Amino acid sequence: MAEAERIIGTPDIPEAAQTAQERDDNGTQERSDASADAGASRDAGAPGESPQSPEAAAERPRGRRRIAVLFAVAAFAYLVDLVSKMLVVTKLEHHEAIEIFGEWLKLDAIRNKGAAFGFGQAFTIIFTVIAAAVIVVIFRLARKLYSLPWAVALGLLLGGALGNLTDRIFRAPGVLEGAVVDFIAPKHFAVFNLADSAIVCGGILIVLLSFRGLDPDGTVHKD
Repeated sequence: MAEAERIIGTPDIPEAAQTAQERDDNGTQERSDASADAGASRDAGAPGESPQSPEAAAERPRGRRRIAVLFAVAAFAYLVDLVSKMLVVTKLEHHEAIEIFGEWLKLDAIRNKGAAFGFGQAFTIIFTVIAAAVIVVIFRLARKLYSLPWAVALGLLLGGALGNLTDRIFRAPGVLEGAVVDFIAPKHFAVFNLADSAIVCGGILIVLLSFRGLDPDGTVHKD
């Protein structure tokens, strides 16, 4: 019997069994491919989201740092202006002017209802609205701010505008009509304050950056 089986050999697998075996093999391969695709999808990100490149990931913290610089500069300019005005009102107002460099530079407290350097005394409310509009524009620009020089320039503008706007709102004669405290009095020039200085410095810096072709988002263009 054993000799007969050796001579005849092992019978072939029926065609139906062979087909089932192939289906099992194909199913196993498909499951492996699906697992690989799922892993690739997880690596690429959620559906509808583009994968984040190292460059794109580096842009986000850089933008947050520039916004922090803007508000740090604005806070410094605002606090310095506020403290200086408080000292002037309590120590200098209704007193004789203090000479710093003889007649060339004095500290002389005055109340200014106009714009910077005393211009436009009859348009206090208009200047108040303009200052508020400037603050809103700066906050909108802050969302796409990637340039450090622009952050410094806008911070100076924001701090100066907030300093004078505080006077417009809280000082006499009334809300939105308050007179700004000025005290820096150079010879043959208008009297101004530190908020005015911050606004002028920020404006000059913005002009220089524009001439160089540097945009707030950090890009450089050439006309």
